Amino acid sequence: MGMFDPARRRVLFGAAALALALGGQSGPARAAEKVTFLTSWFAQGEHGGFYQAKATGLYEKAGLDVTIRMGGPQVNGLQLLVAGEADIIMGYDIQTLKAIENGLPVQTVAASFQFDLQGIMTHADVESLAGLKDRKILLATSSRTTFWPWLKANFGFTDAQSAPYTFNLQPFLLDPNAAVQAYPSSEPFEARKQGAKVKFFALAGAGYPPYGTTMVTTRKTVAERPDMVRRFVKATLEGWRSYLENPAPANALIKQDNPKMTDDRLAFAVEQLKALKALDGGDAAVAGIGTMTEARWKETYDFLVGTELLKASTDWKSAFTTEFVKDLRVGVQ
Repeated sequence: MGMFDPARRRVLFGAAALALALGGQSGPARAAEKVTFLTSWFAQGEHGGFYQAKATGLYEKAGLDVTIRMGGPQVNGLQLLVAGEADIIMGYDIQTLKAIENGLPVQTVAASFQFDLQGIMTHADVESLAGLKDRKILLATSSRTTFWPWLKANFGFTDAQSAPYTFNLQPFLLDPNAAVQAYPSSEPFEARKQGAKVKFFALAGAGYPPYGTTMVTTRKTVAERPDMVRRFVKATLEGWRSYLENPAPANALIKQDNPKMTDDRLAFAVEQLKALKALDGGDAAVAGIGTMTEARWKETYDFLVGTELLKASTDWKSAFTTEFVKDLRVGVQ
C-alpha cells in the first residue's frame, strides 16, 4: 500500500476523530473534586498553609475545589465530619484519640506542626516551666483535660495553684506572680502591645508529645477516596512551605474570612512559626513537613492513659495513618 492509500487515511482520520471526541468529553470527567475543609477556629496565621494552597492555586492544580470553612467556639468539628458536612477537619491528637475511644471512625492523615503550639506565658523573671511550681497559673476549662494533667504529672503542679482564664489578660498583667496559658501568636502579641515584658514556654520544649493542627478525616473517606486525601495532603503541605516563604496570598484570604486579623498580628504569627520551627523541626527536618511517627502517637497515648484521660483499651493505632505523608519529603532538600 502507498502512504496515501485512501483506506489507510480513513482509518487514521477515524482514530483522530475518536481521540478528539474523547478529548472534548474529558473536561467534565476531570472536573475538580469538591472538598470541604473545616478549621478549628477563626482564620489566623496558624492556618496559613491551607489558605496559601487555596490562594496560590495549589489545590486547583491538584484537581481539587476546596472550600475552607471556619470553625469557632460553637462549632463541633468532629460531629460535622462524621455527619458528612465536612470531608476533612483541623484536629488535634487528644481529641482524635478520645473520639476513637468513643467509637467514632476518624483518622489523622497528616500533621501541620511537629508539636502542639500550646504553651505558658510568664513574666520576664521566670526561667523555665519548673519555675512556676508556686505561682498562680490561669487556665481555660478545656485545658484541665488536655495539657494541665501533663503539667501536674511532670512538674508537680497542683490544682490549688490554678485559676480560671477567661481570655482576658488583665489578671495576668496585674499580678507579677501569675502565669497564663498561651498560644505563641496570641497572648504574647497582646501582652507586648501593652508594654509587658513576657516569656513564652512551648510545652513541647519540655516533652509534651501531641502534634499540632492535624488533618483528620473518616476511615470511610480514607478507604473510598484515598487519591483525594493524598492530593489534599500534598497540596496543603506545599502550601505550608510556600506560606513561610511568602505569606501575602494566604494572609489576604485570612483577613477576608476574619477581618479582626491585622497585618502585624499575622506577621508575628509567621515569625513565631519560624522561630519555633513548628513546621520543619524535629522529624520533619529529615522526613519532610507533615510527617508523623508511630512512636510519637504512642507517647501521646501513654501520657493520656497514665493521667487517666484515656482508656488503655483504646485502639490508638487506628487514630492515624502515615500512608499519605511517609514518602512526600516536602521541604527536604
